[in-house]
Amino acid sequence: MVFNTRITELFGIEYPIIQGGMMWLSYAELAAAVSNAGGLGILSALSCASPEGLAVEINRTRKLTDKIFGVNITLLPTLRPVDIDSYFNVVLEAGIKVVETAGRSPELYMERLKAAGVKVIHKCTAVRFARTAQRIGCDVVSIDGFECAGHPGEEDITSLILIPLTVDAIEIPVIASGGFGDGRGLVAALALGAEGINMGTRFMATQESPAHPKVKEWLVQASERDTMLIERSLRNTMRALRNPTTEKVLEMEKRGATLEELAPLISGQEGKKLLETGVLDQGLLSSGQIVGLIRDIPTVKQLIETIIQEAKEVASHIGAEGTFKPVRKPFVPSS
Repeated sequence: MVFNTRITELFGIEYPIIQGGMMWLSYAELAAAVSNAGGLGILSALSCASPEGLAVEINRTRKLTDKIFGVNITLLPTLRPVDIDSYFNVVLEAGIKVVETAGRSPELYMERLKAAGVKVIHKCTAVRFARTAQRIGCDVVSIDGFECAGHPGEEDITSLILIPLTVDAIEIPVIASGGFGDGRGLVAALALGAEGINMGTRFMATQESPAHPKVKEWLVQASERDTMLIERSLRNTMRALRNPTTEKVLEMEKRGATLEELAPLISGQEGKKLLETGVLDQGLLSSGQIVGLIRDIPTVKQLIETIIQEAKEVASHIGAEGTFKPVRKPFVPSS
């Protein structure tokens, strides 16, 4: 049994498995390992301190794989100004053919990306944003359910509902993101009409992930009840693993703390220190509820092979066979 979808055809990959563009984690070693194992590896542009650093990371990745990989450029507000235009320039000059955007609409950059033959994945958290992504010319939508790590939006719609709603609303392929980490999830996503899955948290707990060994063990030990939602008062909701920092942020938000007061705790630089040092009680670690299903720390190749084998077994039990095609129903706009 094969899992051929429009995603595998569009990107020329073996399996419909996409690696999330994770801050401070999605560097060359991880992205290349995913692409080499048959998925689509993604570098995180803003993990690089400068556009020049991104160019170096792209070159490092090309030395580790001859397979296709992409670059994530997140268009969200940051505590420090970011020269987004220069990061896009580096991507185009390097000849990257897959770009994943997240956060604000990438419309401002679409003309340049399409002129260069770049396939654009836009990651979003609501059906209306997915429809906008299709309208402005994105090739794929990655839809983030409420279970996801990072920023799930403000509407709290789970993947089980959000995926088929998005599939019904647009014609371009949909990648299911948020709550995926094994073969059962892959088959479920395909059954809901998605044509691939995006995994972030699960790839964090792999041999090639640059996270500190203590962080990986933390993920193995954590349950599905160990994530928290913070930054809701800023309308920038984030799901992170429970630790003294997340507890403190939530306490401060309940007291009406301002962004300036929260900034030292929610700074990405503090999260970077946590990932590098393994000091687990300082900084934020973005994590999805899928953490409850993480029980080992395999190589990327072992993880992907296990997911595909498990998916084949699950699909055979329910009588699925052949190429998966999404089932779409008439879209009814929300009032």
